[in-house]
Amino acid sequence: MVKLTKIYTRTGDAGTTRLADLSEASKTDLRVEAYGQVDEANCLLGLAATQPDLPPAVAAVIAHLQNELFDAGADLATPLTDNPPYPQLRVIQEYIDRLEGWCDEFGDPLPPLQSFILPGGGPAASWLQLARAVVRRAERTAWRAAEVHGIGQEGGVNPLAITYLNRLSDLLFILGRIVGQASGEVLWIPGKDREVLDPRGRRQREKISGSEPPEEPTPAS
Repeated sequence: MVKLTKIYTRTGDAGTTRLADLSEASKTDLRVEAYGQVDEANCLLGLAATQPDLPPAVAAVIAHLQNELFDAGADLATPLTDNPPYPQLRVIQEYIDRLEGWCDEFGDPLPPLQSFILPGGGPAASWLQLARAVVRRAERTAWRAAEVHGIGQEGGVNPLAITYLNRLSDLLFILGRIVGQASGEVLWIPGKDREVLDPRGRRQREKISGSEPPEEPTPAS
């Protein structure tokens, strides 16, 4: 049970903090960085949830994700131990399976992409893409923490928590696309202002920009 009675405690003024198991860690510890970035991503999802152009189905998913991100942060803040004195809150496979189910549910109806998307496409889509980028950063930081503390071992990082962040970034990309359909997605055109001499490169650019000429009919034999 979390009980907050006083917000400032002065206990972190020396550059250290307490992890969820009450062990002391530097505020620059990669584990602390990782769950701090998870918190940052959660704040961005909160901004996305306030946007008027957010579809109700996506808003319902975000509400679930915001609660679950606290679980992921608690997991990253708790070093693994073989014999915990009390049940610890951990990301489990069920969380990841649910994310993959949402990826399929929302992603399958989307049109296929010919290139990467330029972030934007309205307020909600923009916040979702920014949240996606921060989750990717949290995943990278969690892997760095695992390199220092170990992964799946005593004192280390739960590998499922890192997998969760990976799948979450995929889902946020898809949700950003869902929201961005109304305003139209803008695709990245590599070297847009450069002259393309290679015929294959010209065809690829035409395909991305939608200016690809129609195929000529095959002559009848």
